[in-house]
Amino acid sequence: MVIERIHAATFRAARPGLVALLKDAVESGASLGFLMPLDTATAQRYWDAICDDVVERLRVLLVAREGDTIIGAVQLELAQKPGEQHRAQMKKLMVLRSARRRGVARALLAAVEEEARREGRSLLILDTREGDPAELLYQACGYTFAGRIPKYACSADGSLHTAVIYYRLL
Repeated sequence: MVIERIHAATFRAARPGLVALLKDAVESGASLGFLMPLDTATAQRYWDAICDDVVERLRVLLVAREGDTIIGAVQLELAQKPGEQHRAQMKKLMVLRSARRRGVARALLAAVEEEARREGRSLLILDTREGDPAELLYQACGYTFAGRIPKYACSADGSLHTAVIYYRLL
């Protein structure tokens, strides 16, 4: 497995794999803000908007690959205001169902933390659906529970769930 940072120049080649990854995650019931069925055009528009953020240096996009296949991705949304540039929010950690339970998410998490440090960020925040396996990963990797928000996270089937907020000082 190789983890790489996607730039505007490498986005076009990565786009089909990113679309497939997002569709797989939504079909598996992930709470990513999309409803089923997720059509290809909607997934493409989403990733195109993320690419725009990458170009504007508002976001970092990392992917995990096995060969030519994107098996995971994570984003780092960089706070922009002068008084907020010490922090960032980790978003949309996804791993293909066929690649789960092999350390991909943990490797992406470590890589996004390193990118946050490179970007001069010392505080990383994230939210996830309460009770998801990702919550155990974040706890095991040193993230601190900060609170709950009821009816915040929308599952792919449209149901609402409590979100939990975590942070980590880098």
